[in-house]
Amino acid sequence: MHHERPPSRSRINADLPLRVWGVDTRGERFLQHAQARDISLSGALLSGLDTELRSGDVIGILYVGKKARYRVVWVRHSGSAHKVQAAVQRFASDECPWKELLAVECEGDRLAASLLPGTTLED
Repeated sequence: MHHERPPSRSRINADLPLRVWGVDTRGERFLQHAQARDISLSGALLSGLDTELRSGDVIGILYVGKKARYRVVWVRHSGSAHKVQAAVQRFASDECPWKELLAVECEGDRLAASLLPGTTLED
């Protein structure tokens, strides 16, 4: 019997500390700490923002010394614990700052799939 591999996950849940900068809705520059909670190569869900942002804004994200520009897709004001949340999408011309973290996760998925009964590491 042949077992199909589970599809690779394109998003992983995380709690990555990072720095975010840009220009807020009042036209003022900001730099602050935030968390990326749901990450992929193309984007993330940011939480813990104190800054007022709107859909279409361009922000910068710094994670472990790597920077990239992102466009805000949507913004949600949640309870005080998460402050402002924003879904962001990376500019294709910029390298994903957490791609190594995602590569490790994908490699773990491939290894788990290869250990399913009826599969081998060469599959």
